Amino acid sequence: MFLSTFEKQLDSKRRIVVPQEFRAAVSGPFDGIFCFPSIEADCLEAGGKALFDRYQAVIEEMPFGDPTRTALETSILGGMAKLTFDTAGRITLPDHLCDMFGLTDSVAVVGMGERFQIWSREAFQAHRAQQRDLAREGLAALRAQQRAAKFAGGAA
Repeated sequence: MFLSTFEKQLDSKRRIVVPQEFRAAVSGPFDGIFCFPSIEADCLEAGGKALFDRYQAVIEEMPFGDPTRTALETSILGGMAKLTFDTAGRITLPDHLCDMFGLTDSVAVVGMGERFQIWSREAFQAHRAQQRDLAREGLAALRAQQRAAKFAGGAA
């Protein structure tokens, strides 16, 4: 499982050290990660074979030729890079993926359970603030629904 947020330096060869905890989470026959442009946010999404398999299963549930399936195949499978760890635990990000999201020097590696994201540090700071606001609003709405359900159940 990918947990926590780490700030890392992207070197001149576009390499970053993947946190040891993240490397351990993807250990298996393929010593590396699958990485692609996120369809949810302006960052890279990455994970091990389990993440790849999960996306593949979602895609395969849709009929061949379905426009959403084609969009997912293009965005995820077509944009995917299979990145191996070097002896120092680094991956080398492809130029086009770095250019797409402005990854130049300082990046945030953000654990999200079954996956992790790689952001430019500045973009992640803004995104994190937006997500905290959204989480607060969502949690408040959920609590209000729970109170309303409890009250309605008690009034019957």
